[in-house]
Amino acid sequence: MRSRALAWIAVLCWAAIIFFMSSKPGSQIPGRFGAVAHVVEYAVLAGLLVVALAGRARPGAVVALAVLAASVYGITDEIHQAFVPGRVSDVADWGLDTLGAVLGSILAIWALRLRLGRDARSATRGG
Repeated sequence: MRSRALAWIAVLCWAAIIFFMSSKPGSQIPGRFGAVAHVVEYAVLAGLLVVALAGRARPGAVVALAVLAASVYGITDEIHQAFVPGRVSDVADWGLDTLGAVLGSILAIWALRLRLGRDARSATRGG
């Protein structure tokens, strides 16, 4: 129970970091890493969502829900940026957010499966 709560706290903290970074005026954002930053931010968010949701549904449903939630958050983030000086709301950025969410959720499910497989093998060997 505590690990599930910690997983959700991590999701909320990461969402707050994204919101904080999106609140910075355009002149304070380095431009070289924009596309990569979108992908990485939302890959992490979706990965954290997968961990928080794991065990509640089939892996495919967990991935779909994590991608949907991260993508919707990306939409709200783009709307938020429309009100920040020097920032713009861009559908291409939302696309990068969603791409990152897909990649992050798939990587997280893969990592969880590896861990579960390793834990199962370890349990059958007695250690």
